Amino acid sequence: MDKVIGTVVAVAVVALVGWLMYRSWKRRTVRDESLGSYPVPAEHGAPVVDAEVLYVATTPFGEPLERLAVHGLAFRGSGHVEVIPEGVILRIAGESLTFIPADRLVGAQLASYAIDRGVEPEGLVALTWIAREQGTLEPTEPRVDSYVRARYPGDPARIIQAVNDIAAAPAPRSEQDIAAAPAAPRPEHDIAAAPAAPRPEQESEASHD
Repeated sequence: MDKVIGTVVAVAVVALVGWLMYRSWKRRTVRDESLGSYPVPAEHGAPVVDAEVLYVATTPFGEPLERLAVHGLAFRGSGHVEVIPEGVILRIAGESLTFIPADRLVGAQLASYAIDRGVEPEGLVALTWIAREQGTLEPTEPRVDSYVRARYPGDPARIIQAVNDIAAAPAPRSEQDIAAAPAAPRPEHDIAAAPAAPRPEQESEASHD
């Protein structure tokens, strides 16, 4: 009898956990249903880099522990990263083709972890880009990070170099970066036209008058 009760409780717990996971995933899918990639151009150049990778996840920019259910990038799987002059193509097994135009690419860099994948330091490549958003009243430009793990040594550096060579989207700047930026030099004609500061003796003469 005790075995039967224990089995029933275990099945109930597993079923509850499974239901909660399913519910969470459905809510995430609904939340992110407006996000996606871009159509592949009918004609494009040959790949500059074609690397075999394991696709890990896509997350909001700078939040590697928050998975996004972006269409075509919702599930982890093996695939290829192709960097072409027009952008980046992600071919992931079991998913639709993902294309990121060059003008939507922010850049690429090394990373060490994402959502459910921790590797050796700088073992992942993070592709930062601006996702396509549809069906919203106030469209924004959501920046996201897509993480991949290259299968062969040397490929991470090749991917990062190729992506950064074609990336056209401006990188985000913090308030500290803006405050620390050097002031732009004034044109010579502005400097020449500016009134000269009065000399001390001129100030004293003006006060006597």
